[in-house]
Amino acid sequence: MFNKNKSSHLIRGEKSEQIAQQYLIKQGLQSVEKNYLCKHGELDLIMRDQETLVIIEVRYRKSSKFGCAEESITPVKQSRIIASTQHYLLVNKIKSAIRFDVIAMSGNNEINWIKNAF
Repeated sequence: MFNKNKSSHLIRGEKSEQIAQQYLIKQGLQSVEKNYLCKHGELDLIMRDQETLVIIEVRYRKSSKFGCAEESITPVKQSRIIASTQHYLLVNKIKSAIRFDVIAMSGNNEINWIKNAF
């Protein structure tokens, strides 16, 4: 499943997204799409929470030495996620309530789920 030629941070990112997705499924969300890529950026996870389409940014930090995972989502990153979401909605002709969540993970795989993060 994981490519040996990928750098360790990309492999860790994929693993973090899998852990986050499984965690959210256990919380009752339904998986829609993973790693949606467009010219504006990438959406890590797209899921449904009942009637709401939830866009989830997954962030992992081995330690908080340079800031926690949540703090790494800058206004520029938020604008890319929003633009990518608009593209996704337009391409897929989706009209739905939207929510932007963050799954922040630390080196010990502790999960912090922030609903309506931005």
